[in-house]
Amino acid sequence: MSHSESDRIVIRRKKVVNNGTLHGAWKIAYADFMTAMMSFFLIMWLISIVPAADLPGIAAYFRMPLLTAITRGSQIDESAKVIPGGSPTAIPSKSPLSASKPRTTDDIDADRRDQRNLEDLKTELEKLIETDPLLRQFRPQLLLDMTPEGLRIQIVDQQNRPMFATGSAQVQPYMRDILRELGPVFNKLPNNITISGHTDAVQYASGEREYSNWELSADRANAARKELIAGGMIETKVKRVLGLSSSVSLVKDNPNAAVNRRISLLVLNREAERRIDEQNAVSESLTDLKSALGGSGIHAPMSVGGKGVGSVGTGVLPPRVAVPGAPGDVQGDSPSVPPQPAQSAKPGP
Repeated sequence: MSHSESDRIVIRRKKVVNNGTLHGAWKIAYADFMTAMMSFFLIMWLISIVPAADLPGIAAYFRMPLLTAITRGSQIDESAKVIPGGSPTAIPSKSPLSASKPRTTDDIDADRRDQRNLEDLKTELEKLIETDPLLRQFRPQLLLDMTPEGLRIQIVDQQNRPMFATGSAQVQPYMRDILRELGPVFNKLPNNITISGHTDAVQYASGEREYSNWELSADRANAARKELIAGGMIETKVKRVLGLSSSVSLVKDNPNAAVNRRISLLVLNREAERRIDEQNAVSESLTDLKSALGGSGIHAPMSVGGKGVGSVGTGVLPPRVAVPGAPGDVQGDSPSVPPQPAQSAKPGP
């Protein structure tokens, strides 16, 4: 053996495995445990402040099947409460919302019957329009559809057959015939109706400063109300009379289109009537305001036939903005609006 081979030095180094990254793993598990415990004690605290009588309602909510919740079963709470089936919030509020009465199974069944009655009325009206010689000739101007608020009947304008005299609320003879034919039909159901007037976007020469499309649409809606009652509709069936101007156009791409000038009759369903009643209920803040002011300075809204009316206009009608190529003006008097001055105007909304 040579000298170089016997003197070879071999160094063995022990491989040290660094386990430092595993030293903090327990912290993650501990943090998750503490989060779960905090959530548990928070739930226990919330349950402890809820009255014992309401605990079964909370338990019933969490036991509610998903299918029942999706199909709006009887366990669904439709009132203004924090927890369905439970009680209002335990945290006091200086201005609490008015709590609505919880809906029962009977209420839900009554709403379904009401919906079916409205659909039957829609079918009856469609048959009446097809069989009545007077209404059949105006079929293109009568639009019927179901909305979340109820059955809507829209009487739209046509360029060569306007419902009202230009720029006024004077009802044309054929429009009067339509409304008086429809009036008695609304007596077949106990549901109330709302009447809305709509115009196109063409403004008066004075703009919004004086008599405008807001007053005009309200006056036309009120004129339609009078014709419905003259035809035999019960006066107390009118819930609201609204003037919406051109804010809700039927043809949004062409706000000046003739069909945007229309009268909308909405036969309200039970849910829509409840919502209107809740919105117009006198709140505690208004009562406090009346007490503070001693009843002075607070006036009741203008009413027509015992019902609220929005934007009922008075005064002399200013001229409409003239449009080149438009037909000539049609003068007319309205029962609620004085005659127009003899000035140039376009066939308006």
